[in-house]
Amino acid sequence: MKNRKHEKLKKIILFAIDVILLSVSLFFAYYGTLPGFPFDWKIAGWFAMNLSITILCFAVLGLYSMVLQTVSIVEALKIAMAVITVGFANIIYDVAIFHSEIKFTTTLVYLSFAFYFTLISRFHNRIIGIAKKYTQKSENPNKRVMIVGAGSAGNSLLTELRNSDKLNYTAVCLIDDDVDKLGKNIAGIKIVGTTYDIKKAVTEYKVDEIFITMPSVGRKRLSKIIARCNDSGCPVKILPGIYQLADGQISVSNLRDVDVQDLLGRDQVDVDVEEIIGYIEGKTVLVTGGGGSIGSELCRQIASHKPKQLIILDIYENNAYDIEQELRRKYPTLNLLTLIASIRDKGKIEDVFAKYRPEIVFHAAAHKHVPLMETSPNEAVKNNVFGTYNVAKCADKYAVKTFVQISTDKAVNPTNIMGATKRICEMIIQTIGKHSKNTNFVAVRFGNVLGSNGSVIPLFKKQISEGGPVTVTHQDIIRYFMTIPEAVSLVLQAGSYAKGGQIFVLDMGEPVRIYDLAYNLIKLSGLEPGVDIEIKCTGLRPGEKLFEERLMDEEGMQKTPNGLINIAQPIKLDEENLWNTLDNLYTAAYDETDDMKYLVKELVPTYKIDERA
Repeated sequence: MKNRKHEKLKKIILFAIDVILLSVSLFFAYYGTLPGFPFDWKIAGWFAMNLSITILCFAVLGLYSMVLQTVSIVEALKIAMAVITVGFANIIYDVAIFHSEIKFTTTLVYLSFAFYFTLISRFHNRIIGIAKKYTQKSENPNKRVMIVGAGSAGNSLLTELRNSDKLNYTAVCLIDDDVDKLGKNIAGIKIVGTTYDIKKAVTEYKVDEIFITMPSVGRKRLSKIIARCNDSGCPVKILPGIYQLADGQISVSNLRDVDVQDLLGRDQVDVDVEEIIGYIEGKTVLVTGGGGSIGSELCRQIASHKPKQLIILDIYENNAYDIEQELRRKYPTLNLLTLIASIRDKGKIEDVFAKYRPEIVFHAAAHKHVPLMETSPNEAVKNNVFGTYNVAKCADKYAVKTFVQISTDKAVNPTNIMGATKRICEMIIQTIGKHSKNTNFVAVRFGNVLGSNGSVIPLFKKQISEGGPVTVTHQDIIRYFMTIPEAVSLVLQAGSYAKGGQIFVLDMGEPVRIYDLAYNLIKLSGLEPGVDIEIKCTGLRPGEKLFEERLMDEEGMQKTPNGLINIAQPIKLDEENLWNTLDNLYTAAYDETDDMKYLVKELVPTYKIDERA
């Protein structure tokens, strides 16, 4: 109630100011252009007509309902429209009543004064704010900013920097790769060069910080631009992709620190959301390993597609609790069930399938850390191989419609036990899927996921925060990378393509040198590699390869409607030998004998036995 009275009072004050300013404008016009002309009823009528029509136009156009702190070119155009309307009214009034006794210049003078006086009354807050920003000396002087990208986003950001008295930034130059713009000005700020000139311009204009405002540019080009910014030694902030700016509003608050994923050099992965919704909506979905990095993101995205019920199964209660609480907050109507169980426990898994009858299963539970599994190979076999076997057999038995196994590029010609167990998982899925009458079994193979538990990026960040060194096993080691949401969205879409026993391979663009990731992450932290933070090469770990492959020699590649999801041609297997070997492998793994390794090698010939483990 108090706010309404306050707003009403502000409107009355603004109305009164307009009456005074417009009256002054009318007197200026009268005395300035009609010397000696008597102030009779005609002049009084002209005064009243102009004053009433101008005020009416202002009211109709909403100039008494505006927030003065946020006035923009829109309000200036409204004032101009009102003034033009009054001009036409004067022409009609003059023809009908005065018959040209009042000069047209009198009307023009009035309209000019009315426009400028009204403009100043609306923009005075911004004018004063800008004046203060550029004249007052502060203990914390404004940071000198370079804006990379002189398009609409850059222009919007530039306007905010110029008009806000709360931001301690001053734009000093613009950069754009459109050569036709070079040398031109936007709001008084010069476009001084292309992205190749960033380092030079930083020095010349004494730039303190760089803002990249190119939300629609492709990742490949963006990664190159970020690299040029990093070479300048300035801190860099970036606007997110245009798909993240759905409301179209560009503001300093949208800016974020540059992350390593911006340097991957490829565009954001696109998926067909309708295809995903089509097979998940209204279904009971089980996610094993639902508390892990991939599993929890699967749960997030599945929850957004309106499943009948989402079941999270995980052995680690803390992770399961965290994702459960997050989903309950975000989706209060979601039918959510969280179960603490091990996929090794055949009886428990059987009970889960019999009781809840999931229609779709995403199997993300696995031991995945290569060095740790090298020292505990039996645990890798028990969990990855036989845990997967338990879940897959129950899926087939209880007529699950779609079963999606999360695999890895480390399953291709694996040399370590983790990769070898994941390859055996693919073989199990392929074999069961070939004969299943009820279930479409697929495995989805992708590489490293940025930011996942135990991945290199969190490790590098921790090492940087501790002052280094940042450790890389080999200067030439390369890996394929994806963000967690990208990988999961493709996994979900791959599930919609499932026909049985397939292995889907995700296209992750070009591989990235781990050394380069470490170097760029140090730079993004505002430090100098080799000076502030050392990068130390420690040597390849047991079972580690310089590069990962996506396909084995025997596998061909078949396209799907989504060009980033491909199907590897299945390799023929000796199914009888597979099941016999798995029987022996189960006994050896649980007896903790060395025979286990040789049985794994029998199934996966590329596996190299580490005799030290």
